[in-house]
Order: sequence, then C-alpha cells, then structure tokens
Amino acid sequence: MIRYDHPVKVYYKDVDQMGIVYYSRYFEFFEEARTEMLLSFGLDYVKVEDNGAMLPVIEAHCEYKKGAKFGQEIIVKTCIRELPKVKMKFEYIICPADSDEILMKGYTVHACTNLEGKPIKMPKYIRNILQDKMDN
Repeated sequence: MIRYDHPVKVYYKDVDQMGIVYYSRYFEFFEEARTEMLLSFGLDYVKVEDNGAMLPVIEAHCEYKKGAKFGQEIIVKTCIRELPKVKMKFEYIICPADSDEILMKGYTVHACTNLEGKPIKMPKYIRNILQDKMDN
C-alpha cells in the first residue's frame, strides 16, 4: 500500500453560505492530493503524457460524513492499495488536521489510455515507480 497525506486549508472560496465546504470542492481536494502524491514520486502528469499515456478519471465517489468548515485545516489521506494493470484506484479520507475524525471518504478510478483515448496497459515505468513505493 502507498500512502500520502496532503494538508489543505479551507478558504472562503471553498464554502457555501453556511460556512461548510461545498460538496464539489472535495473532488478538487482529491485531485490536489493525488497530483501531489504522484509528484512526490516523480510522476507528474506532463511526464506521463510526454511518454504517451493519460490517466483520465472514469469513476468518482464521495461519502459525506461531516462537512469541513471555513478556516479549518484538513488532511487528505490518499492511498493506492494495489498495483495497477489498466486501471488505478486512489482512495481518500479527509480528516481535521488535529484529529482522526473522518469527515469524508471517497475514491477515484483512472483508466490508462494512449493519447488518443484508447485503453492500454499501465506503462512499465509507472508500474516500476509504484512497485518501488509499495515495497517501502
């Protein structure tokens, strides 16, 4: 399993009139955490695309337990449980920075495609990088 924690501060732009994070913003927090996780491994999206592959989202889910609030500091805990073959699943848990209370749980599933959008096996260099992180 690969884990990565990404801190986020909730700003006014993130909340609705009640001061609670607007539901769609959680998917943006997921994206930030996933992007930073991959960057921390040296796998940025530009590099992936330069090597002829893309990782489009083909499924997204979020289970809302308790809303984060304006000014709150939260952690997006991201993990990859299995090495991908054609699809890659990222799981997310959002907690306050100062506790393990679960505010949100969710996941995104990404296909691996060529630049024309046709499904392909996960490129070996991506699998090798993820395998190295799984072992650590």
